[in-house]
Order: sequence, then C-alpha cells, then structure tokens
Amino acid sequence: MAKEAVFTMKLEPELRDAFMAAAAAADRPASQIVREFMRDYVQQDRAYVEFLRRKVEKSRADIAAGRTYSHEEVQTHMDQLIADLERKGREAAE
Repeated sequence: MAKEAVFTMKLEPELRDAFMAAAAAADRPASQIVREFMRDYVQQDRAYVEFLRRKVEKSRADIAAGRTYSHEEVQTHMDQLIADLERKGREAAE
C-alpha cells in the first residue's frame, strides 16, 4: 500500500518512549503497528455500526408485528420480579 499521507499526533513523551521501546522489542516499525491499530479500529467501528443497524431492524420488525409492551406492563412485571427476589432473600435468611 502506497504511503501518501502523514499523520501527526501529540502525546505524552513517556507514552511515546514506552511505545517505541515496545515496538523495538517486538522488532517491528512503530508506524506499522499504528497502521494496524488504525485498521483494527476502523473495522471494529464498521462492525459496531452493522450490529446497531441489525438491532434497529429487529426492533422495527417487533413493533410492526405488535411484539411490544407498554410502560405499565414492564413496570408490573419488574415489580413482581423484585418482590419475588426480596421474598427469596428473606426465606434464605431465615
């Protein structure tokens, strides 16, 4: 891949020195490692965006199919779960 751009960044001297030492210990150019970090980050970002897109599509399909709950239904269900857990906790303490 042709290198056509320069990337400059500010960082703490201690971090730079530690990174350069780690790159040297791995016998790898620091620029190569940074390029790999950047590629990995871009790929992870794309994967996350795709994950969110699928979640939104599934949610929209659930809404269209009527698979939803009102706030009151969720609150009632959670109140029951909490009451059950509190009861089990009291029974275990006895």
